[in-house]
Amino acid sequence: MTTATKASQFQLDAEKKAFDREHRRKIRFNIGKYDAAVSAGMKLYDQHELARDRGAYLKATVLEKLDEYLLQFEAAFTARGGRVIWARDAAEALAEIGKLTKARNTKTVVKAKSMTTEEIHLNKYLATQGIESVETDLGEYIVQLNGERPYHIVTPAMHLSKADINDIFVKHLGTESTDDAQKLVLTARHLLRNKYTAAEVGVTGGNFLIAKEGAVAVTENEGNARLSATFPKLHIAVVGIEKVIPQLTDLDLFWPLLSTSGTGQQVTVYNTVYFGPRQPGEVDGPEEMVVILLDNGRTNLLAQPDKRAALRCIRCGACLNVCPVYKNIGGHTYETTYSGPIGSVISPHLSGLPEHKHLSYASSLCGACTSVCPVRIPLHNLLLLNRQQSVQEGYAPTEEKLAIGLWKWSMQHRWALDLLPVKLKDWSLGRLLGQVGWSKRRESLHIAGPSFRELWKARAGH
Repeated sequence: MTTATKASQFQLDAEKKAFDREHRRKIRFNIGKYDAAVSAGMKLYDQHELARDRGAYLKATVLEKLDEYLLQFEAAFTARGGRVIWARDAAEALAEIGKLTKARNTKTVVKAKSMTTEEIHLNKYLATQGIESVETDLGEYIVQLNGERPYHIVTPAMHLSKADINDIFVKHLGTESTDDAQKLVLTARHLLRNKYTAAEVGVTGGNFLIAKEGAVAVTENEGNARLSATFPKLHIAVVGIEKVIPQLTDLDLFWPLLSTSGTGQQVTVYNTVYFGPRQPGEVDGPEEMVVILLDNGRTNLLAQPDKRAALRCIRCGACLNVCPVYKNIGGHTYETTYSGPIGSVISPHLSGLPEHKHLSYASSLCGACTSVCPVRIPLHNLLLLNRQQSVQEGYAPTEEKLAIGLWKWSMQHRWALDLLPVKLKDWSLGRLLGQVGWSKRRESLHIAGPSFRELWKARAGH
Protein backbone atom coordinates (compact mmCIF):
# COMPACT_ATOMS: atom_id res chain seq x y z
CA MET A 1 0.00 0.00 0.00
CA THR A 2 1.44 3.40 -1.00
CA THR A 3 1.94 6.25 1.43
CA ALA A 4 -0.93 8.25 -0.11
CA THR A 5 -3.17 5.18 -0.03
CA LYS A 6 -2.39 4.53 3.65
CA ALA A 7 -3.37 8.08 4.56
CA SER A 8 -6.54 7.88 2.45
CA GLN A 9 -7.48 4.52 3.95
CA PHE A 10 -6.96 5.95 7.42
CA GLN A 11 -9.43 8.74 6.62
CA LEU A 12 -12.01 6.27 5.31
CA ASP A 13 -11.64 3.88 8.25
CA ALA A 14 -11.69 6.73 10.76
CA GLU A 15 -14.95 8.10 9.35
CA LYS A 16 -16.54 4.66 9.29
CA LYS A 17 -15.67 3.94 12.91
CA ALA A 18 -16.56 7.42 14.14
CA PHE A 19 -20.13 6.93 12.89
CA ASP A 20 -20.43 3.32 14.05
CA ARG A 21 -22.63 3.75 17.10
CA GLU A 22 -22.30 0.15 18.27
CA HIS A 23 -18.50 0.36 18.17
CA ARG A 24 -18.54 3.60 20.12
CA ARG A 25 -20.93 2.10 22.67
CA LYS A 26 -18.59 -0.83 23.33
CA ILE A 27 -15.50 1.34 23.60
CA ARG A 28 -17.13 3.90 25.88
CA PHE A 29 -18.43 1.11 28.11
CA ASN A 30 -15.06 -0.67 28.35
CA ILE A 31 -12.94 2.47 28.72
CA GLY A 32 -15.49 3.82 31.20
CA LYS A 33 -14.77 0.86 33.50
CA TYR A 34 -11.05 1.57 33.29
CA ASP A 35 -11.60 5.27 33.96
CA ALA A 36 -13.51 4.48 37.14
CA ALA A 37 -10.87 2.01 38.31
CA VAL A 38 -7.98 4.38 37.55
CA SER A 39 -9.68 7.24 39.40
CA ALA A 40 -10.08 5.02 42.46
CA GLY A 41 -6.52 3.74 42.15
CA MET A 42 -5.03 7.21 42.01
CA LYS A 43 -6.53 8.00 45.38
CA LEU A 44 -4.26 5.39 46.93
CA TYR A 45 -1.23 7.48 45.98
CA ASP A 46 -0.03 9.93 48.59
CA GLN A 47 2.13 11.87 46.12
CA HIS A 48 1.35 10.72 42.60
CA GLU A 49 2.90 13.76 40.94
CA LEU A 50 6.17 13.10 42.76
CA ALA A 51 6.08 9.48 41.56
CA ARG A 52 5.62 10.74 37.97
CA ASP A 53 8.57 13.10 38.41
CA ARG A 54 10.79 10.28 39.66
CA GLY A 55 9.69 7.93 36.91
CA ALA A 56 10.36 10.53 34.22
CA TYR A 57 13.75 11.38 35.74
CA LEU A 58 14.93 7.77 35.97
CA LYS A 59 13.85 6.91 32.44
CA ALA A 60 15.43 10.08 31.06
CA THR A 61 18.65 9.35 32.93
CA VAL A 62 18.85 5.87 31.43
CA LEU A 63 18.21 7.11 27.89
CA GLU A 64 21.12 9.53 28.16
CA LYS A 65 23.46 6.57 28.79
CA LEU A 66 21.45 3.76 27.21
CA ASP A 67 24.50 2.04 25.71
CA GLU A 68 26.15 1.73 29.11
CA TYR A 69 23.03 0.39 30.81
CA LEU A 70 22.43 -2.19 28.06
CA LEU A 71 25.99 -3.47 28.33
CA GLN A 72 25.61 -3.66 32.10
CA PHE A 73 22.43 -5.70 31.64
CA GLU A 74 24.14 -8.04 29.16
CA ALA A 75 27.12 -8.66 31.44
CA ALA A 76 24.97 -9.47 34.48
CA PHE A 77 22.48 -11.61 32.53
CA THR A 78 25.10 -13.70 30.73
CA ALA A 79 26.97 -14.23 34.00
CA ARG A 80 24.03 -16.39 35.13
CA GLY A 81 24.00 -18.47 31.96
CA GLY A 82 21.60 -16.37 29.88
CA ARG A 83 22.24 -15.31 26.31
CA VAL A 84 21.70 -11.89 24.74
CA ILE A 85 21.11 -11.28 21.02
CA TRP A 86 21.17 -7.76 19.58
CA ALA A 87 18.72 -7.25 16.71
CA ARG A 88 18.88 -4.11 14.58
CA ASP A 89 15.49 -4.69 13.00
CA ALA A 90 12.58 -7.11 12.71
CA ALA A 91 14.32 -9.20 10.04
CA GLU A 92 17.34 -9.86 12.28
CA ALA A 93 15.14 -10.69 15.27
CA LEU A 94 13.06 -13.16 13.25
CA ALA A 95 16.13 -14.77 11.73
CA GLU A 96 17.61 -15.37 15.20
CA ILE A 97 14.33 -16.76 16.51
CA GLY A 98 14.23 -19.02 13.46
CA LYS A 99 17.67 -20.42 14.33
CA LEU A 100 16.65 -21.02 17.94
CA THR A 101 13.38 -22.79 17.06
CA LYS A 102 15.05 -24.88 14.36
CA ALA A 103 17.75 -26.04 16.77
CA ARG A 104 15.06 -27.48 19.05
CA ASN A 105 13.01 -28.94 16.20
CA THR A 106 10.11 -26.78 17.37
CA LYS A 107 6.53 -27.68 16.50
CA THR A 108 4.69 -25.43 18.98
CA VAL A 109 5.43 -22.07 20.56
CA VAL A 110 3.40 -20.67 23.46
CA LYS A 111 3.45 -16.91 23.53
CA ALA A 112 2.59 -14.48 26.30
CA LYS A 113 1.20 -11.04 25.54
CA SER A 114 3.96 -8.98 23.93
CA MET A 115 3.78 -5.84 21.81
CA THR A 116 7.35 -6.29 20.54
CA THR A 117 6.46 -9.65 19.00
CA GLU A 118 3.44 -8.00 17.38
CA GLU A 119 5.81 -5.33 16.10
CA ILE A 120 8.01 -7.88 14.29
CA HIS A 121 5.01 -10.01 13.20
CA LEU A 122 6.33 -13.12 14.92
CA ASN A 123 3.19 -15.24 14.53
CA LYS A 124 3.16 -14.72 10.78
CA TYR A 125 6.83 -15.65 10.53
CA LEU A 126 6.46 -18.81 12.63
CA ALA A 127 3.55 -19.91 10.45
CA THR A 128 5.82 -19.76 7.40
CA GLN A 129 8.20 -22.09 9.27
CA GLY A 130 5.45 -24.61 9.94
CA ILE A 131 5.36 -23.78 13.65
CA GLU A 132 2.13 -23.35 15.59
CA SER A 133 2.24 -20.14 17.61
CA VAL A 134 -0.40 -19.96 20.34
CA GLU A 135 -1.32 -16.72 22.09
CA THR A 136 -1.94 -17.55 25.75
CA ASP A 137 -3.22 -14.17 26.96
CA LEU A 138 -7.02 -14.39 26.78
CA GLY A 139 -7.45 -11.13 24.87
CA GLU A 140 -4.63 -11.96 22.46
CA TYR A 141 -6.02 -15.48 22.00
CA ILE A 142 -9.43 -14.08 21.08
CA VAL A 143 -8.12 -11.64 18.47
CA GLN A 144 -5.77 -14.33 17.11
CA LEU A 145 -8.75 -16.65 16.59
CA ASN A 146 -10.56 -13.83 14.82
CA GLY A 147 -7.59 -13.00 12.58
CA GLU A 148 -7.17 -9.48 13.99
CA ARG A 149 -4.34 -7.41 15.38
CA PRO A 150 -4.60 -6.25 19.03
CA TYR A 151 -6.95 -3.29 19.42
CA HIS A 152 -5.31 -1.75 22.48
CA ILE A 153 -1.83 -1.84 24.03
CA VAL A 154 -3.12 -3.29 27.31
CA THR A 155 -6.51 -4.75 26.38
CA PRO A 156 -6.23 -6.46 22.98
CA ALA A 157 -9.94 -7.31 22.70
CA MET A 158 -11.36 -4.05 24.09
CA HIS A 159 -13.52 -3.61 20.99
CA LEU A 160 -15.40 -6.88 21.56
CA SER A 161 -18.40 -7.50 23.78
CA LYS A 162 -19.15 -10.73 25.62
CA ALA A 163 -21.57 -11.67 22.83
CA ASP A 164 -18.88 -11.02 20.20
CA ILE A 165 -16.43 -13.30 22.03
CA ASN A 166 -19.04 -16.03 22.29
CA ASP A 167 -19.67 -15.80 18.54
CA ILE A 168 -15.92 -16.08 17.86
CA PHE A 169 -15.64 -19.19 20.05
CA VAL A 170 -18.68 -20.78 18.41
CA LYS A 171 -17.34 -20.03 14.92
CA HIS A 172 -13.70 -21.02 15.40
CA LEU A 173 -13.80 -23.56 18.23
CA GLY A 174 -17.24 -25.09 17.75
CA THR A 175 -18.23 -24.46 21.35
CA GLU A 176 -21.76 -24.29 22.66
CA SER A 177 -23.22 -20.78 22.69
CA THR A 178 -23.28 -19.13 26.13
CA ASP A 179 -23.62 -15.70 27.72
CA ASP A 180 -21.68 -16.80 30.81
CA ALA A 181 -18.32 -15.01 30.85
CA GLN A 182 -16.89 -17.56 33.29
CA LYS A 183 -17.64 -20.39 30.89
CA LEU A 184 -15.91 -18.54 28.08
CA VAL A 185 -12.80 -18.07 30.21
CA LEU A 186 -12.80 -21.73 31.28
CA THR A 187 -13.14 -22.84 27.66
CA ALA A 188 -10.00 -20.91 26.69
CA ARG A 189 -8.14 -22.14 29.78
CA HIS A 190 -8.99 -25.76 29.02
CA LEU A 191 -7.87 -25.49 25.40
CA LEU A 192 -4.60 -23.76 26.29
CA ARG A 193 -3.58 -25.94 29.24
CA ASN A 194 -2.02 -28.75 27.20
CA LYS A 195 -0.22 -26.30 24.94
CA TYR A 196 2.11 -25.21 27.75
CA THR A 197 3.45 -28.70 28.39
CA ALA A 198 3.65 -29.60 24.69
CA ALA A 199 5.49 -26.50 23.50
CA GLU A 200 9.22 -26.64 22.94
CA VAL A 201 9.61 -22.85 23.13
CA GLY A 202 7.97 -20.12 25.20
CA VAL A 203 8.06 -16.47 24.15
CA THR A 204 7.43 -13.41 26.28
CA GLY A 205 8.11 -9.72 26.06
CA GLY A 206 9.51 -7.73 28.94
CA ASN A 207 8.07 -4.74 30.77
CA PHE A 208 11.43 -3.76 32.23
CA LEU A 209 15.08 -4.71 31.71
CA ILE A 210 16.96 -4.41 34.99
CA ALA A 211 20.50 -3.28 34.27
CA LYS A 212 22.36 -3.87 37.53
CA GLU A 213 21.01 -7.34 38.31
CA GLY A 214 20.65 -8.46 34.68
CA ALA A 215 16.99 -9.50 34.71
CA VAL A 216 13.74 -9.21 32.79
CA ALA A 217 10.60 -8.13 34.67
CA VAL A 218 7.23 -9.24 33.32
CA THR A 219 3.91 -8.01 34.70
CA GLU A 220 0.54 -9.66 33.92
CA ASN A 221 -2.89 -10.48 35.32
CA GLU A 222 -3.50 -14.05 34.16
CA GLY A 223 -0.35 -16.07 34.89
CA ASN A 224 0.05 -17.18 31.27
CA ALA A 225 3.46 -15.52 30.96
CA ARG A 226 4.76 -17.53 33.92
CA LEU A 227 3.53 -20.75 32.33
CA SER A 228 4.96 -19.79 28.93
CA ALA A 229 8.34 -19.03 30.47
CA THR A 230 8.49 -22.02 32.81
CA PHE A 231 7.27 -25.18 31.06
CA PRO A 232 9.11 -25.00 27.68
CA LYS A 233 12.83 -25.79 27.70
CA LEU A 234 13.67 -22.55 25.91
CA HIS A 235 12.42 -19.11 27.00
CA ILE A 236 12.85 -16.28 24.50
CA ALA A 237 12.15 -12.72 25.71
CA VAL A 238 11.87 -10.12 22.95
CA VAL A 239 12.36 -6.69 24.54
CA GLY A 240 12.81 -3.17 23.17
CA ILE A 241 16.14 -1.59 24.05
CA GLU A 242 14.39 1.35 25.72
CA LYS A 243 12.86 -0.79 28.49
CA VAL A 244 15.88 -0.47 30.80
CA ILE A 245 15.67 0.71 34.40
CA PRO A 246 18.76 1.02 36.62
CA GLN A 247 18.20 -1.57 39.35
CA LEU A 248 15.80 -4.03 40.95
CA THR A 249 14.63 -1.66 43.70
CA ASP A 250 13.29 0.74 41.03
CA LEU A 251 10.45 -1.71 40.43
CA ASP A 252 8.74 -0.41 43.59
CA LEU A 253 8.24 2.81 41.65
CA PHE A 254 7.54 1.50 38.14
CA TRP A 255 5.28 -1.47 38.86
CA PRO A 256 2.61 0.63 40.64
CA LEU A 257 2.95 3.45 38.07
CA LEU A 258 2.35 0.97 35.26
CA SER A 259 -0.58 -0.86 36.82
CA THR A 260 -2.39 2.11 38.36
CA SER A 261 -2.14 4.25 35.22
CA GLY A 262 -3.27 1.39 32.99
CA THR A 263 -5.90 -0.51 34.95
CA GLY A 264 -6.27 1.20 38.33
CA GLN A 265 -4.67 -1.70 40.23
CA GLN A 266 -2.14 -1.10 42.99
CA VAL A 267 -0.03 -3.76 41.29
CA THR A 268 -0.94 -6.36 38.71
CA VAL A 269 -1.70 -9.90 39.88
CA TYR A 270 1.50 -11.57 38.67
CA ASN A 271 4.87 -9.81 38.74
CA THR A 272 7.84 -11.97 37.86
CA VAL A 273 11.55 -11.25 37.51
CA TYR A 274 13.56 -13.64 35.33
CA PHE A 275 17.29 -13.72 36.04
CA GLY A 276 18.14 -16.35 33.44
CA PRO A 277 17.77 -20.09 32.84
CA ARG A 278 17.25 -22.64 35.61
CA GLN A 279 20.20 -22.63 37.99
CA PRO A 280 21.76 -25.67 39.71
CA GLY A 281 19.53 -26.74 42.59
CA GLU A 282 16.41 -25.02 41.18
CA VAL A 283 13.46 -27.29 40.50
CA ASP A 284 11.78 -25.44 37.64
CA GLY A 285 12.43 -23.00 34.84
CA PRO A 286 13.78 -23.31 31.29
CA GLU A 287 17.04 -24.98 30.35
CA GLU A 288 17.90 -21.99 28.20
CA MET A 289 16.87 -18.32 28.25
CA VAL A 290 17.60 -15.87 25.45
CA VAL A 291 16.87 -12.14 25.50
CA ILE A 292 16.58 -10.45 22.11
CA LEU A 293 17.28 -6.73 22.45
CA LEU A 294 15.25 -5.09 19.69
CA ASP A 295 16.17 -1.77 18.12
CA ASN A 296 13.87 -1.65 15.07
CA GLY A 297 13.93 2.14 14.74
CA ARG A 298 14.29 3.04 18.39
CA THR A 299 17.73 4.55 17.82
CA ASN A 300 16.09 6.86 15.27
CA LEU A 301 14.28 8.48 18.19
CA LEU A 302 17.28 8.22 20.49
CA ALA A 303 19.31 10.28 18.01
CA GLN A 304 16.79 13.15 18.22
CA PRO A 305 17.09 14.86 21.62
CA ASP A 306 13.86 16.82 21.14
CA LYS A 307 11.86 13.60 20.56
CA ARG A 308 13.83 11.18 22.76
CA ALA A 309 11.31 11.45 25.60
CA ALA A 310 8.95 9.16 23.66
CA LEU A 311 11.26 6.26 24.57
CA ARG A 312 10.33 6.68 28.25
CA CYS A 313 7.01 4.96 27.51
CA ILE A 314 6.19 2.03 29.81
CA ARG A 315 3.19 0.91 27.69
CA CYS A 316 0.50 1.51 30.30
CA GLY A 317 -2.12 2.54 27.73
CA ALA A 318 -3.34 5.52 29.76
CA CYS A 319 -2.96 7.93 26.84
CA LEU A 320 -5.22 5.77 24.66
CA ASN A 321 -7.95 5.69 27.29
CA VAL A 322 -8.21 9.49 27.53
CA CYS A 323 -7.69 10.33 23.85
CA PRO A 324 -10.90 11.61 22.20
CA VAL A 325 -9.60 10.60 18.77
CA TYR A 326 -8.77 7.03 19.80
CA LYS A 327 -12.14 6.62 21.52
CA ASN A 328 -13.93 7.62 18.33
CA ILE A 329 -11.91 5.94 15.57
CA GLY A 330 -10.67 2.82 17.41
CA GLY A 331 -7.35 1.04 17.60
CA HIS A 332 -7.49 -0.87 14.31
CA THR A 333 -7.86 2.31 12.26
CA TYR A 334 -4.23 3.24 12.92
CA GLU A 335 -3.01 0.09 11.10
CA THR A 336 0.10 0.02 13.29
CA THR A 337 1.30 -2.05 16.23
CA TYR A 338 1.05 0.94 18.57
CA SER A 339 -2.12 3.00 18.34
CA GLY A 340 -3.42 6.11 20.08
CA PRO A 341 -1.25 9.11 21.01
CA ILE A 342 1.93 7.15 21.76
CA GLY A 343 1.51 5.19 18.54
CA SER A 344 1.08 8.39 16.55
CA VAL A 345 4.31 9.69 18.09
CA ILE A 346 6.57 6.65 17.71
CA SER A 347 5.21 4.80 14.64
CA PRO A 348 6.57 7.36 12.14
CA HIS A 349 10.05 6.77 13.59
CA LEU A 350 9.81 3.00 14.03
CA SER A 351 8.14 2.25 10.70
CA GLY A 352 8.95 5.24 8.52
CA LEU A 353 7.90 8.88 8.52
CA PRO A 354 6.59 8.95 4.92
CA GLU A 355 4.33 5.97 5.59
CA HIS A 356 2.92 7.07 8.94
CA LYS A 357 3.25 10.86 9.07
CA HIS A 358 -0.53 11.22 8.78
CA LEU A 359 -0.94 9.71 12.27
CA SER A 360 0.69 12.77 13.84
CA TYR A 361 -2.17 14.85 12.44
CA ALA A 362 -4.80 12.54 13.98
CA SER A 363 -4.95 14.56 17.17
CA SER A 364 -6.93 17.41 18.65
CA LEU A 365 -3.79 18.49 20.58
CA CYS A 366 -5.96 18.75 23.69
CA GLY A 367 -3.07 17.52 25.84
CA ALA A 368 -5.09 14.93 27.77
CA CYS A 369 -2.50 12.28 26.88
CA THR A 370 0.33 14.35 28.32
CA SER A 371 -1.63 15.02 31.52
CA VAL A 372 -2.01 11.31 32.35
CA CYS A 373 1.35 9.92 31.21
CA PRO A 374 3.02 8.36 34.28
CA VAL A 375 6.51 9.22 32.98
CA ARG A 376 5.58 12.71 31.77
CA ILE A 377 6.08 12.26 28.03
CA PRO A 378 4.98 15.57 26.38
CA LEU A 379 2.97 13.68 23.79
CA HIS A 380 1.06 16.56 22.23
CA ASN A 381 4.30 18.53 21.78
CA LEU A 382 5.96 15.53 20.14
CA LEU A 383 3.06 15.26 17.71
CA LEU A 384 3.72 18.85 16.67
CA LEU A 385 7.43 18.10 16.25
CA ASN A 386 6.57 15.13 14.03
CA ARG A 387 4.42 17.40 11.88
CA GLN A 388 7.23 19.91 11.67
CA GLN A 389 9.71 17.22 10.67
CA SER A 390 7.43 15.86 7.94
CA VAL A 391 7.19 19.33 6.40
CA GLN A 392 10.91 20.03 6.73
CA GLU A 393 11.74 16.74 5.02
CA GLY A 394 9.41 17.52 2.13
CA TYR A 395 6.61 15.06 2.84
CA ALA A 396 3.78 17.64 2.87
CA PRO A 397 1.25 17.10 0.03
CA THR A 398 1.73 19.26 -3.07
CA GLU A 399 -1.76 20.75 -2.70
CA GLU A 400 -0.98 21.78 0.86
CA LYS A 401 2.30 23.42 -0.16
CA LEU A 402 0.55 25.37 -2.93
CA ALA A 403 -2.28 26.45 -0.62
CA ILE A 404 0.09 27.66 2.10
CA GLY A 405 2.30 29.37 -0.47
CA LEU A 406 -0.67 31.18 -1.98
CA TRP A 407 -1.97 32.22 1.44
CA LYS A 408 1.46 33.52 2.45
CA TRP A 409 1.81 35.52 -0.76
CA SER A 410 -1.68 36.98 -0.42
CA MET A 411 -1.01 38.04 3.18
CA GLN A 412 2.15 39.81 2.04
CA HIS A 413 0.39 41.46 -0.91
CA ARG A 414 -2.97 42.51 0.42
CA TRP A 415 -3.53 44.93 -2.45
CA ALA A 416 -3.80 41.92 -4.80
CA LEU A 417 -6.27 40.19 -2.49
CA ASP A 418 -8.43 43.31 -2.38
CA LEU A 419 -8.65 43.37 -6.17
CA LEU A 420 -10.39 39.98 -6.30
CA PRO A 421 -14.21 39.89 -6.36
CA VAL A 422 -15.94 38.59 -3.23
CA LYS A 423 -17.54 35.67 -5.09
CA LEU A 424 -14.14 34.50 -6.32
CA LYS A 425 -12.79 34.68 -2.78
CA ASP A 426 -15.77 32.67 -1.52
CA TRP A 427 -15.27 30.06 -4.21
CA SER A 428 -11.53 29.79 -3.52
CA LEU A 429 -12.02 29.49 0.23
CA GLY A 430 -14.77 26.90 -0.17
CA ARG A 431 -12.56 24.94 -2.53
CA LEU A 432 -9.65 25.01 -0.08
CA LEU A 433 -11.77 23.99 2.90
CA GLY A 434 -13.37 21.25 0.83
CA GLN A 435 -9.94 19.78 0.12
CA VAL A 436 -9.17 19.42 3.83
CA GLY A 437 -12.64 18.10 4.67
CA TRP A 438 -13.74 21.09 6.73
CA SER A 439 -16.96 21.73 4.83
CA LYS A 440 -17.95 18.06 4.50
CA ARG A 441 -20.20 18.29 7.55
CA ARG A 442 -20.21 22.05 8.10
CA GLU A 443 -21.70 24.98 6.29
CA SER A 444 -19.35 26.77 3.91
CA LEU A 445 -17.85 30.01 5.16
CA HIS A 446 -18.64 33.25 3.35
CA ILE A 447 -16.48 36.34 3.21
CA ALA A 448 -18.21 39.60 4.07
CA GLY A 449 -18.88 42.00 1.21
CA PRO A 450 -16.68 44.88 2.39
CA SER A 451 -13.12 43.88 3.23
CA PHE A 452 -11.72 44.31 6.73
CA ARG A 453 -9.59 47.21 5.45
CA GLU A 454 -12.67 48.94 4.05
CA LEU A 455 -14.59 48.42 7.26
CA TRP A 456 -11.66 49.77 9.28
CA LYS A 457 -11.38 52.85 7.10
CA ALA A 458 -15.11 53.51 7.39
CA ARG A 459 -14.94 53.19 11.17
CA ALA A 460 -11.89 55.42 11.44
CA GLY A 461 -13.60 58.05 9.30
CA HIS A 462 -16.39 58.61 11.84
